[in-house]
Amino acid sequence: MSATNVPLTTDILVIGGGPAGSYAAAALAREGFEVTLLERDHFPRYHIGESMLPSVRPFLRFIGAEQKVIDFGFCIKPGAALKFNQHKREGYTDFTFHDPNNFSWNVTRSEFDEILIRNAAENGVRLYEGVSVQAIKFSSENEKKPVAAEWKSDTGSTGEIKFNWLVDASGRTGIMSTKYLKNRTFNKSLRSVASWGYWTGANQYAPGTKRENAPFFEALTDESGWGWFIPLANGKVSVGFVIVEAVSRAKKAEFCGEDATKGHYLNQLKFTPNLKALLGEATFLGEIKSAGDYSYSASHHAGPNFRICGDAGALPLNCVFLAFIDPFFSSGVHLAFGGGLAAAATISASIRGHCTEDQAIEYHTEKVSSAYIRFLVVVMSAYKQITSQSENVLSDIDEDNFDRAFDFIRPVIQGAADTRTEAGATENMVQNTMEFCGHVLGFTDPEMEIEVAERIDPSLLSPDGPALSVKEILAIAGDDKEVEMVLRKVNGRKTLDWTQKFDPNFRGEALHGLSIVLERGSLGLKTAA
Repeated sequence: MSATNVPLTTDILVIGGGPAGSYAAAALAREGFEVTLLERDHFPRYHIGESMLPSVRPFLRFIGAEQKVIDFGFCIKPGAALKFNQHKREGYTDFTFHDPNNFSWNVTRSEFDEILIRNAAENGVRLYEGVSVQAIKFSSENEKKPVAAEWKSDTGSTGEIKFNWLVDASGRTGIMSTKYLKNRTFNKSLRSVASWGYWTGANQYAPGTKRENAPFFEALTDESGWGWFIPLANGKVSVGFVIVEAVSRAKKAEFCGEDATKGHYLNQLKFTPNLKALLGEATFLGEIKSAGDYSYSASHHAGPNFRICGDAGALPLNCVFLAFIDPFFSSGVHLAFGGGLAAAATISASIRGHCTEDQAIEYHTEKVSSAYIRFLVVVMSAYKQITSQSENVLSDIDEDNFDRAFDFIRPVIQGAADTRTEAGATENMVQNTMEFCGHVLGFTDPEMEIEVAERIDPSLLSPDGPALSVKEILAIAGDDKEVEMVLRKVNGRKTLDWTQKFDPNFRGEALHGLSIVLERGSLGLKTAA
């Protein structure tokens, strides 16, 4: 729609049409609410973060977009391989191990994101592209409650739109967090720089097997970072490197002239021999893109009649860090969808009187924050292994206090622990649980799990099976190290509320006595049983 037609009023205003904003807008419009979405750019627009987790499928299904993604023809992602050092085989997570239809995709984000924003419009959202929000106005009766937004189009038009509810999904700009709440905290320990480009004519990972054409991730041999190899449709491959910021600057200083950036980028291939072998005789398409990784979080993600979701509130793992933990979590889009759904459900709940607005605010903030903790814990574990490859951080840890870690992490992921009052609280908590959570990224593969299932009761490996104490694991495993490694990994996933499971996270997970009602026409919150 033309910016000149931006309405003077709307029931719900969504700022930003990325995955979080498009998702929240579509979910709310499908409930019959009046929704207006203002997006600064014109779609399609470029974005990095190309690999998806299977959990996106039920998310997409809820807003009527899954079949659209299936029909588009993105590259199928059966799982992903992750190699931490040259001394041990890569680990592999198989998305289709229990269900052959549980695959995901590697996508071209410009196309994927456009599917989402057009889906929102098709579901009744009034969409305006090329319109950026310049300022937010607040109620004279409640200075914390936003009531209007000043906007400007890229053609020079300006105006103001009044609203009853606001969803801030404005990405890194984070207009509410940065301009008004001023509540962002940066995580300096994850400061990295990424550079990436695209190739054609590369080899495939594990051709002729169930793993064929899966993305591949490899830690740099000099312990400075990691690389990604993500196959896309039509024979194109995304290849990038994420390197500790200070080391990246030193490495790049070795090159000069117009080709310094390209020389620095290509030079990282010598630190990723397996990734280089996958490229083979591939042709580099020439353009190199780069981004800085400045990981941050916000102290709260909601307030009177507003919700914050996606990168606007918390960026525990930004678009470049996303690719590293993608084999297990695909944090960017997964968190965006989760935050968008939580925003939609809590706004709907407040409008429909399912709970008080204060309860809805509390639920949304805890929902987003607990997701942030899950991902940050695992990333810090993996990050430690990358920078200390000779240590057994993730493969064979003598964790002798599993029960303590289990008891500790449970209230964190349920949102009961207050980790946001001090900047260092989250990192301290991460360090206390890092060894335990590290087993989620252990060096096992589907074949090992199949072999182990033949030697023990296979129900112990079921996602719905009981969580075991370390004493029970050791008693079952005896001297069989493979059994121990597999059981530790499976139990780590269970305890972290494994994010490939959609239903437990959004139907069953209760926070402050409330859980989400995930039914079209009744979206909201209910008192947990």
